[in-house]
Amino acid sequence: MENKENLEAARKCLTTSLETSSALASALDESGSRLELLNQRYLALQASLRPISMQKCSFVNIEHGIDSVLCSAAALLKVLDSVHRLEQSLLTDPSSDLHTYVSDTKKLEEALKLLSDSCRLTVGWMKDIYELFQDKAITNELCLLKVKKYLRILQELQVKEEGARLDEGLLSTAFDKLELEFHRLLTANSVPLPLVSLASPHTGQKTSIAKHILPLTSSLAGKLHSITQRLNANGRLHKCQSIYVEVRGMNARRSLKTLDLSYLDIPTTEIEAVQSIESYIDQWGYHLELFAKQLLEIEWRFSAIVFEKIGPEACMGCFAKIAIESGIFSFIRFGKMVTERKNDPFKLLNLLSIFRVLNDLRLKFNQLFSAKACKEIRTVIEDLIKKVVNGANEIFWQLPAQVKLQRPTSPPPDGSVPRLVSFVTDYCNQLLGDAYRPHLTQVVRIHLSWRKEAYEEGIVLCQMYNAIKEVAVNLDAWSKTYEDITLSYLFMMNNHCHFCNLRGTVLGNMMGDSWLRAHEQYRDYYAALYLRNSWGKLLSILVVQKDMLSPSSASVTCQDLAKRLTAFNLAFEEGYKKQSDWVISDEILRENVCKHLTKGIIPIYRAYVKNYCLTTENDAKVDKLMKYSAESLENKITSLFQTKQRKGSSIKQADLISKIKYLSHQFRSTLAAI
Repeated sequence: MENKENLEAARKCLTTSLETSSALASALDESGSRLELLNQRYLALQASLRPISMQKCSFVNIEHGIDSVLCSAAALLKVLDSVHRLEQSLLTDPSSDLHTYVSDTKKLEEALKLLSDSCRLTVGWMKDIYELFQDKAITNELCLLKVKKYLRILQELQVKEEGARLDEGLLSTAFDKLELEFHRLLTANSVPLPLVSLASPHTGQKTSIAKHILPLTSSLAGKLHSITQRLNANGRLHKCQSIYVEVRGMNARRSLKTLDLSYLDIPTTEIEAVQSIESYIDQWGYHLELFAKQLLEIEWRFSAIVFEKIGPEACMGCFAKIAIESGIFSFIRFGKMVTERKNDPFKLLNLLSIFRVLNDLRLKFNQLFSAKACKEIRTVIEDLIKKVVNGANEIFWQLPAQVKLQRPTSPPPDGSVPRLVSFVTDYCNQLLGDAYRPHLTQVVRIHLSWRKEAYEEGIVLCQMYNAIKEVAVNLDAWSKTYEDITLSYLFMMNNHCHFCNLRGTVLGNMMGDSWLRAHEQYRDYYAALYLRNSWGKLLSILVVQKDMLSPSSASVTCQDLAKRLTAFNLAFEEGYKKQSDWVISDEILRENVCKHLTKGIIPIYRAYVKNYCLTTENDAKVDKLMKYSAESLENKITSLFQTKQRKGSSIKQADLISKIKYLSHQFRSTLAAI
């Protein structure tokens, strides 16, 4: 009685399921014929069991239960008939009607699941009948064998859903076609970005290149959504993501190929020898900005739209892989190589340039790489920032000490401004300029915060002041190494003039007007010492001879005049020869010194020559002793103190950046020697 009630309840449940299955679609090639045979065998089973039900025994109600089982089997056949009618739909190309194809695929899944569940119920009923027949010791062995055979057939049908999902099964084939269609849609709507059109940092173009992309329309997004949802529901999202990363990653790499990124492949061992590292850093900064703000921004948005229905983890997982495959680590690796270069002052400028780029992209990086899937990318970027900040601070805080290390070196033999002095002042001007000072200040502030130390206003300026102070101490030490005191005066005059020329620069403004005025006074002081000590003896000869040529000095002979003229010539030639290799670096100062020499020497010499000629009139030795005319002597004086470059040609002074690069190399070489 209990079995009968169970069968009746199951029959009602199956009847309700049949009403739902009327809209289901899909087909299994092997199941149709098998279930047709099952139907015939069930009819035979019903006929064979009917005589048994007529026996006068306790089996009077079995026939009704068997009828219910056969009705359930017949219902399964109806479901399969519906599946068979939709089979042809799944054998077509999904691109012709993707919406219908995805809908039919979903119906096939539901139909197979219903068949599997219904077969499970029917198998249970058949087992009950089989056991009941065995308990009642039915003697019709043929009937028992048929029930057992039908039971096996239903059990085989029960596993058909799993078979449909296996490779080459109908469902598996349908999913394969959806993956191919997903690949086709992505490929057709993935266009390389014309990054090269914005690749020059000097064009000033700021137009977004998003307009060059084939837009992701709502229709296309809907198609991609339907495919990703269907594949995700059947455990094939991983394959879908692989296709997405493959297509979009390739498109991103093709976009980057429009740029010249060969500098990213420079080996670490060769980067020290690269003379144009600054230009490479400029390219790196601009290209990284294009990469992040254009290319990765688009991929980030594209991923979010395609996997919108799946969830943020799916879209960010794909985006992270695309960012890695397209080359984000190559950009970071280049920056890391710059941080690993040998320390020198110019490396600080390189690091500050890299920091500027990373700091400008900070908000963009936070937007793009905040997800858990981007942890690896965040880690390498953070590591680069740490290397840049620590490396920049290491060089910055060592500047005064590095200047001090140059003290044992020798000053220029020509008394000119040492390369170290011009380098340090130009270098400090660079650091204090708008291009570097804000980033230097921020780098120092960040580094102090990592060390739990407070940042104090003016700390950067104080460090610059300490470096300049060490330069001044070096100058005093170097001036004392000259054997010729006159050359020492010229050396100090040159260097104080160099400091005076800082007026109007950021370094000059930082040092203050009183500091500049002090150097002007020192410049004039050493200029006076030089003039007095270098040509004083020469002028004293001429002055004495002028006094002797007065009307009251009739005792002066022609021989005396000739002797003193010869002494003058020798003294001048000796002084000229000694100072012909000396240099006054500043052109205005050089002209002023030459003017003072000319005014101090030429008038006296001209008067002396005139009086000498009058005294030695008609003397045959006059022309021989008159080695210099006033004009030739003036020309000799005005030719003094020129740099070797000016003497040989009119080549102009190199610009500031070129000068810094050369001096930086010299500075580093000197440090290495020490």
